[in-house]
Amino acid sequence: MTAEPSFDDGLDHLEALVQQLETGSLSLEDALARFEEGVQLSQALQKQLAEAQRKVELLKAGLGGEYRAEPLDEGKAR
Repeated sequence: MTAEPSFDDGLDHLEALVQQLETGSLSLEDALARFEEGVQLSQALQKQLAEAQRKVELLKAGLGGEYRAEPLDEGKAR
């Protein structure tokens, strides 16, 4: 079993796959292989995001004793 790439590395690879597909220069077989790889990678990245969200929610629940799910606000400086 291979190690799962970091989220950033996976996202970079997914972007590279999309660029390869957008060129239109791949054979049908190669395009299908890249597309399949991209779908699998996208699912793995979505799983990583869901796990990160779950961890944030658990941390927030443990900090105040009262659970409230709040969206992350990147604009607020703490």
